[in-house]
Amino acid sequence: MIEQTILHGEDFEAMPDRYRATLINSISGFKSLGLIGTVNDKDITNIAVFNSIVHIGASPPLLGMVFRPDTVRRHTLENILSNKHYTINQVHASMLSMAHLASAKFDDDTSEFSGCNFTEEYSDIGKAPYIKESTVKMMLEYRMHMPIPLNGTIFLIGEIIEIRVPKHIINHDGFADIHQAGTLTVAGLDAYYSTNFIDRFAYARPNMPITSLMNKSEDSR
Repeated sequence: MIEQTILHGEDFEAMPDRYRATLINSISGFKSLGLIGTVNDKDITNIAVFNSIVHIGASPPLLGMVFRPDTVRRHTLENILSNKHYTINQVHASMLSMAHLASAKFDDDTSEFSGCNFTEEYSDIGKAPYIKESTVKMMLEYRMHMPIPLNGTIFLIGEIIEIRVPKHIINHDGFADIHQAGTLTVAGLDAYYSTNFIDRFAYARPNMPITSLMNKSEDSR
């Protein structure tokens, strides 16, 4: 039998702050890893690492993300609220070390693009910069944000207005096979993982066998 560690509320309260943050951030599982590209009113570009990007809905296409309490300046949030546009750029292995460097605290007048050796790429549809080195990326337009009184964080929702993705990873049924693009995932704040495709299953119905979509998807590419 595997020995278990069992923790309760009082145990969390007794933990050192950094230990507790690392534990809770990693125990919740693998998360989306994205670099958020923005620009301020002085045309200084910015990149920030986020692991809190979540799907909200498909019609309209909405994504949400969480900002930590604004006890210090949050350049990404400021830039989004000011200019309304931002990009989400997925990370693959060859850009990983540069992506992690983007979490460092650069000076206000220093762009993470230059500090991390990324290349700016622009679209006619929005002012925010893409990361050229990223393979799967989206432009979003701000829709709303709301404070979360429980811990002082802020939840922001944006609408996808452009997607840039290699044509071959979009299957016949619309499934985006981001594994083919080499998209990485993250646990906690600093543990990065590659993915292995296992299977896709057909829509589940009670009392019906579960069937695989994998062969059909592969044959239709």
